[in-house]
Amino acid sequence: MKRILFSAYNLDLGGIETSLITLINFLLARGYEVSVALEKREGFFLDKISPNVEIIEYTPADDSNFLVRKIKNLIKKIKFVLKYKNKFDFSASFATYSIPASFIARTCAKNNALWAHADYLSLYDGNEKEMKKFFKKRKCNKFKNIIFVSEEGKNSFIKAFPRLQNKVSVCNNLINDKRIINQSKEEIYDLKKENVITFLNVGRHDEKQKKLSRIIESAEKLKNDGKKFRVVFVGDGKDTNNYKEQVEMLGLRENVIFLGRKENPYPYFNLADAIILSSDYEGYPVVFLEAFVLNKPIITTNVSDYKQIDGRGVVVDKTTDDIYKAMKEFIENGYKITKKFDAQKYNEEIIKKLEKIF
Repeated sequence: MKRILFSAYNLDLGGIETSLITLINFLLARGYEVSVALEKREGFFLDKISPNVEIIEYTPADDSNFLVRKIKNLIKKIKFVLKYKNKFDFSASFATYSIPASFIARTCAKNNALWAHADYLSLYDGNEKEMKKFFKKRKCNKFKNIIFVSEEGKNSFIKAFPRLQNKVSVCNNLINDKRIINQSKEEIYDLKKENVITFLNVGRHDEKQKKLSRIIESAEKLKNDGKKFRVVFVGDGKDTNNYKEQVEMLGLRENVIFLGRKENPYPYFNLADAIILSSDYEGYPVVFLEAFVLNKPIITTNVSDYKQIDGRGVVVDKTTDDIYKAMKEFIENGYKITKKFDAQKYNEEIIKKLEKIF
């Protein structure tokens, strides 16, 4: 039985964490022994993770005194190395942004991986120098494997680190289609099915990446055209209040609905006619897979792996005008999905890739 360890920041509700839990459950079902090392032992998934998963806590000291903090963290590192050095068959830092997670993954197994969930060149607005600094801080050259969830992320990384290209591979996120379908049947009371075209956006409210203002601006144009529709936002974040103010200012209160973050967003997919994304960049959007499983067409900007949308929705440029035109076209003529999604085949291909790495 192989021992696998994943390191992460916490197990809060988010795309990376959802993907991690799905991956863990698949590995447990295949007889792997799985452990998770967390920088903070907290989050929505903490009490939902299988009791068969060992939770290890590694929390760096945060003393305000620099010297005291350095000494405490050095002692913590030494203790961790003595206890866990190469104790696992495979280890991976699943939260790329966490420097401690990278240290943990490099320590716990010779066969290790840095798991990257974004196109980091886009994340740093095309600034290759900043992108390289990010990966160097995580000592990417010391990992045996560097796994990206999208081709775009991989290609950007290889451009910046050509000498590491032999370590780099692409592996999309797994999807638990049965869980999604079952949870989509849960009753909800804060939104009802209405005889009006409904666009659904699910995710974090972060203007730098998600650019939800494009959807709101498109909604204003549609309202001025006299179209009947509604946009539903499920999620929250640092820019939620800005978006609400924008909606008020544009007089869109009847057209744009904010429902906040939901532990189970899937019933809202059933009430929607289309899923909409307006991002400037993504890793591999989990919402793509969720929409595929629930058979909902997608309107998306041309972010990571957008080619998989073919036959399942519409891809547009990253502009308000293009999003508006796609929404208007959908309101007037709808969209018929022509390519069905085979979740079992999709997952089997990913598992084969992972088992070669493990």
